[in-house]
Amino acid sequence: MSAVAFNGGLPRVIGAVDRPALRIGLVTDVHYADRLPAGTRHYRDSMNKMKECVRRFNEADVDLAVELGDLIDAAETVEAEIAHLHEIEKVFREVRAPRHYVLGNHCVSTLTKEQFYSNSDARPGHYSFDHGGFHFVVLDACYRQDGVPYGNRNFEWTDTSIPAHELEWLRSDLEQTALRTIVFGHQRLDIEGPHAVKNAPSVRNVLEKSEKVLAVFQGHNHVNDHREIGRIHYCSLAAVIEGAGAENNAYGVLEVHRDGTLKLEGFRKQSHYRLNSDLEKRL
Repeated sequence: MSAVAFNGGLPRVIGAVDRPALRIGLVTDVHYADRLPAGTRHYRDSMNKMKECVRRFNEADVDLAVELGDLIDAAETVEAEIAHLHEIEKVFREVRAPRHYVLGNHCVSTLTKEQFYSNSDARPGHYSFDHGGFHFVVLDACYRQDGVPYGNRNFEWTDTSIPAHELEWLRSDLEQTALRTIVFGHQRLDIEGPHAVKNAPSVRNVLEKSEKVLAVFQGHNHVNDHREIGRIHYCSLAAVIEGAGAENNAYGVLEVHRDGTLKLEGFRKQSHYRLNSDLEKRL
């Protein structure tokens, strides 16, 4: 496998099949809240940034839209945070394609998981689905290392883990599919440190052993980054929240090609990536 990052437009690949099997809109770390800026985070600006993102997804006629976590930021009260969630959900619902949500730590800072799910269109917990001849996995790492789920200020954001029952589910899910797979998560699986899932090596081991996973797309760290581990691409996306105004927005449209090639066209602060895979030869 290989990856190339570009600061400008995506290059034309001679002989490549231009028409992708799927187009997927990707956005992360919106952190919407009706509050004043704090440092580099401009919470109210996320509303108009998200509106631009949704317009672009619809113009691109995406087949799916995936929000990679931290759709909202923490609020002082449950009522205020639910109000923020309803406001940003109203914008995200304008996407014409099916939408999927990854749970982020800020989504359940004030709320419980149940409160987040009941006030949004997010599907509860971790799950998988098939679309366009590919398999997709949505992970939930909003658990403490002792297995307690995040909710209502009961956690430190650096204490994040995929619990044993979810890891076993992931192993079984990948065994049962015959399709090439893309994984979506919030906290990072490809590094060590405060932004990483603490049992990330165990999760990566399950992904690698399946020999079906093309890539993992994740947020949380607010930076563009790419790493390749065990022939799987780990692509971290830039955050919507960072910086004031439209010029500091960040989101992308992922093209999924039938040969396993992935092309992420980034907009604003989001980098472009072309991720090549040899998985076609192994399946």
